[in-house]
Amino acid sequence: MLGFRSLVVSLALLATNIPAGLGRLTGIPTVPFSASGQGSYSLANIKYIVVDSQHADAVDTNGETLIPPTLLEFATTFAGDLKSSLSQKVEVAVKNEALPQSIFLTIGDAADYLDAAGRETSEGYTLSVTSSGIVVTGASPLGAWWGTRSILQQAILSDGSIPLGKGVDSPGWGTRGMMLDAGRHYYPPEFLVEMCSYMSFFKQNTFHVHLSDNLYNNVDIYSTERSLELYARFRLWSDNSELSGLNKYKNESYTQDQFEYIQSSCAARGVTIIPEIEAPGHALVIVQWKPELGLSDDLSLLNISHPDTIPTMKTIWGTFLPWFHTKSVHIGADEYTAGATDYNYFVNEMADYIAETSGKSMRIWGTFPPNHTEGYNNIYTNVTIQHWEFFEDNPLFDYIENNYTVINSDDAYYVVNKWSGSYPQIVNLTRTFHGSPSGGPWYPYIFDMTNSTNNPPRSTPLVPGEIAALWNDYGANATVYSEAYYAWRDGIPALGDKQWGGDLKESEFYSVSSSLRPYIPGQNLDRSIPSNTSTIFNYTFSSTSSHTSNTECPDSSSNDHSATTTCKSTQSSTLKITDSCSIITSFSSKGRNYTLSLSFKINTLDNNTVSDGGATLISGSDSSLVLTPNITLFASGNYYSLNSTLPVGQWIDLDVIGRGNKTFAKVSTANNATAAEQEFIAKVGINGEYFVWAPIAVEAPLKQIGGNGTGWTGEVKSFSLSSEA
Repeated sequence: MLGFRSLVVSLALLATNIPAGLGRLTGIPTVPFSASGQGSYSLANIKYIVVDSQHADAVDTNGETLIPPTLLEFATTFAGDLKSSLSQKVEVAVKNEALPQSIFLTIGDAADYLDAAGRETSEGYTLSVTSSGIVVTGASPLGAWWGTRSILQQAILSDGSIPLGKGVDSPGWGTRGMMLDAGRHYYPPEFLVEMCSYMSFFKQNTFHVHLSDNLYNNVDIYSTERSLELYARFRLWSDNSELSGLNKYKNESYTQDQFEYIQSSCAARGVTIIPEIEAPGHALVIVQWKPELGLSDDLSLLNISHPDTIPTMKTIWGTFLPWFHTKSVHIGADEYTAGATDYNYFVNEMADYIAETSGKSMRIWGTFPPNHTEGYNNIYTNVTIQHWEFFEDNPLFDYIENNYTVINSDDAYYVVNKWSGSYPQIVNLTRTFHGSPSGGPWYPYIFDMTNSTNNPPRSTPLVPGEIAALWNDYGANATVYSEAYYAWRDGIPALGDKQWGGDLKESEFYSVSSSLRPYIPGQNLDRSIPSNTSTIFNYTFSSTSSHTSNTECPDSSSNDHSATTTCKSTQSSTLKITDSCSIITSFSSKGRNYTLSLSFKINTLDNNTVSDGGATLISGSDSSLVLTPNITLFASGNYYSLNSTLPVGQWIDLDVIGRGNKTFAKVSTANNATAAEQEFIAKVGINGEYFVWAPIAVEAPLKQIGGNGTGWTGEVKSFSLSSEA
């Protein structure tokens, strides 16, 4: 990342060095702040992060996580962020008072920090900036952590400076976050961890991960056999013999160690993973394992009256509850279209079991509202309802007025990845800034954006906050991993401001968020590569000597990103590619807007490799360019192929172009003029009824050319990457 003097910020953002009395710091979320009017403090002066020795081992016990970091652990993470984001190296010290030119982290009185309902919140903090340093006083270590996010943001937006003054800040709502459908699309652990880092920067604290689901079981046209073969996944992998057969795809699952890594890495940045295992609806993966448990007219629904259904679900939850380091878990319970009586019995049975087994509370999607007929068995009021649609329930009159806690997940902020007949593919930002019935900003207590009588007061204690959902309704091949990030890239900061209770204006949002994004620590979801010019690297191999061991391949761009190779050079200033040598770069992947160019000749193709997944021309961390024999990008477990092949024995200039949310290829040979660009397309099945063809945004593979098992031999003349598309 760039240092302070290299930060490029618009003149408008420099106004965050606010004069006295303006009342806030412009950030995401905004920070209430009273400037003294006596200048600003430069973070370049900071030499230490000092942790108050009285509180170094303190943790926040009021949040959802059961593995809260200590104040010292948060301080250590903060120090790493200063280095990675701002090139500011500081030491972490534990002392009983601040040192000169330090950031001092301590704990104060939680009673000083109140949420929208007037309750104490452990997430509040006070930011005090003087000419000798900065003091962050948190209601808890988590509150202090959110204060460090404000420091980072102000340093980025104001060229390394923070106004002298004081601000007292606390969130209006304690549940602030996003939900990702990982049931119908696998996401690797590192992607989830990077998403937590991105969310944390904007003070979101909840990442709800939907861990099991299936494509829509279209009972009007599907046979039983087709339903039992339909894409359905359970993402947790256990060796418990009682669950043998539930999960058949270990390479698309999370082991206990992997899920531990996800939870602990996210908790280290103040974000709690809320796990969801879906039943009794959306439960086809369970019925594919045990067909006798499904309802005959829709196998995606469990037959709750079957004597083995609830015991089976208790076995599943009993296996995985010890994995989950959170006070609440989610059992789904969405869109169950069979009997409400059985449904309510199921939910209450699971609530009792989960509480008795683990002491955890339970959440469900709003499905069957309370019925006040005498003798009717309603869902327990200690089960938290996650409202998502008014045709399912009225959150105020059905639930809140009957003493249920309701998380706002109204589908006003739903995203369905890649395509939908009814929902957008990115978060609706206009609703964030103008989503109240009066046309003002939206906040989590607002369920109905047009009729205020359906909304509780802002101060209601029964609305803990909001979680915005992204669904993968059309399965794994519709998108690559990163497209979930891009669907949320602007939505997370916009929602983060309002979930906290900030007052950022739409006119401020785009300049602020775009200025912050390149410096967000703990992630590189954009897969950006720093470069002095539009040419990121360019290898011509003309200066690479013949050799048999690792040799440097100089980069003729101004960046000096040298590669290495074990391949021998030829008299024609090329490198000879065999299955026993390779070219290795310093990079794995490049995100949107790039041109990857390879000048090469294929001498042989191994037919067995081509037919078994493809011969790999270039591989990277997010994708590979392969021949199947068609020109193909393999990404996120799926193949995206063109109708073109490459000739053997001819020199080829191949460009792969990432342009916004689309990806193209262009091929030139010595025997023809440059061919037209061809677009890689995702073929998306819509509920078994028809297909749509949609763009696919694949990252450029950069790590390796050639090597064992790649399935081809030949020569490479040049290899380059540009940020122009």
